[in-house]
Amino acid sequence: MAHVINIPGLLQTPDHARILFNHTVPTLKPHKIEHRVSHRIKRQEIAHREQPPPYTAIIHEAALRMHFGDRATVHAQLRHLNEISELNHVTITVIPFENGPFHTSGQGIDYFHGPVQQLDTVQLDTDHGAELIDSPAQLERYRLILDRTAKAALPPPESRDFISQLTRDL
Repeated sequence: MAHVINIPGLLQTPDHARILFNHTVPTLKPHKIEHRVSHRIKRQEIAHREQPPPYTAIIHEAALRMHFGDRATVHAQLRHLNEISELNHVTITVIPFENGPFHTSGQGIDYFHGPVQQLDTVQLDTDHGAELIDSPAQLERYRLILDRTAKAALPPPESRDFISQLTRDL
C-alpha cells in the first residue's frame, strides 16, 4: 500500500477520518460522515484480531505533514501511527522529501494479495470512487511500482523515528 496524499484509512484516527470526510465532493451530510467514520474505524479491528494479516503501508512525508484539523488532532494521528507500527504484523515506512522522486501516480494504491496470485487485486482511490484492477499485466505493473516506491522509503525503525520527530516538532 502506498499513499502520497493521505494517511491510509486503516491507520486513521476517528478525528482525522472525520475531517477527510468533511471535505468530500459532493458534500456529505453530518450523519453520513459519522456513518463513514464508524465504518472506517470498525474496519481497523482487523489489525487486532487474534491472527491478523500482515499489513504494510508506505506513506509519503507530504501525507504526514498535511494538517487535517488542529494541532492536537495532527499530534494524535502521528502518535497513533507510531503506536500501531509497534504491532508485529504492521509495517509502516515513510518516504521523506529528501529521498527525491519515486514513481507513483499520486493516488492511493492498495495491493491486496494472498497465497493465490491470480486473486490479487489493486484498488486505486480516485475522485469518482475506488477502481479495482485484477488483470495479470496491470497487477505486475503495480507490483513494480510498489517495489520501487518501497525502495524510496526509510526502513521501519527510521520511519518510526521520523514520525516521532514530526510529532515533537508540532
